[in-house]
Amino acid sequence: MTAEVTPPAANSARAPAGPRQLARQRRRASVLRFWQRYRTHRAGLLGLALLALFALAALTAPLTVGSDVASVTDAPGRPMESPSAEFPLGTDRFGRDLLGLLVWGTRVSLLIGLLAALLSVVIGTLVGITAGHFRGWYATVMMRVTDWFLVMPTLVLAIALATVMSRSLGTVVLAIGVTSWPTTARLVRAQTLAVESRPYIERAKALGGGHWHVMSRHVLPNVMPLVLAQATLIISSSILAEATLAFLGLGDPTVVSWGGLLQEAREAGAVSSGDWWYLVPPGIAIAVVALAFTLCGRAVESVLNPRLGVAR
Repeated sequence: MTAEVTPPAANSARAPAGPRQLARQRRRASVLRFWQRYRTHRAGLLGLALLALFALAALTAPLTVGSDVASVTDAPGRPMESPSAEFPLGTDRFGRDLLGLLVWGTRVSLLIGLLAALLSVVIGTLVGITAGHFRGWYATVMMRVTDWFLVMPTLVLAIALATVMSRSLGTVVLAIGVTSWPTTARLVRAQTLAVESRPYIERAKALGGGHWHVMSRHVLPNVMPLVLAQATLIISSSILAEATLAFLGLGDPTVVSWGGLLQEAREAGAVSSGDWWYLVPPGIAIAVVALAFTLCGRAVESVLNPRLGVAR
């Protein structure tokens, strides 16, 4: 006599999801909610579209304009040619195509802005979380250092660092990053104090959670939305700072950036001679990308903290 095998019921309950699967589901749901709210901000969508165009131009620059666009010896035109069908934005003082240089400079300007903002946010977040968690003499010392950086002109400190160090992209990133973190540190410390006053932090400490556990598992996830919004705003100021340093002759002379183009235009006398095509396009590009990051940052702030009341 054979035993009958009972097939599983079609409507049987599924096995409960594990902790990691639940965490992934919550993250996906959070990202979806964020996007649904973000796309209601027309200004934020405009900024995102502009950033997508600049990023596409930077990524495809080796294919569209080629890496030899900055070559002085192989310049395709005559020096200081006005805009024409062959050169839509004219040529520079060496006869290079300014449109190609503008597209190629997108790579350097965006890269410096992102790296400098990343360095600034990392320093500010580290200082803010540790000062808000440990308090006492450590917090007092770190906040006094932060106050010193706040009252000192950021541009002056960046110029001083760029002057005493070698002229390279790393120097520019370091000069901007180590002088623009105090605002982030202040905001993160205030948010850390608010988070650590909540009851679940006391429960975590009572259950044996150490300093690292509290800061990394409880405080950091709660301050990350603020850090993300602050990062988008710092990127725009970092790009402006890079353009300023390059315009003052403190950038890397071996690379092409928007600020470097403005500095070359000044040296070539484009202002006095009325060669507007040498000055206007890099200036407009800097202004537009800074505006795009600002629009995105404001929209992110409004989504993550609706109480701010940022206009849509």
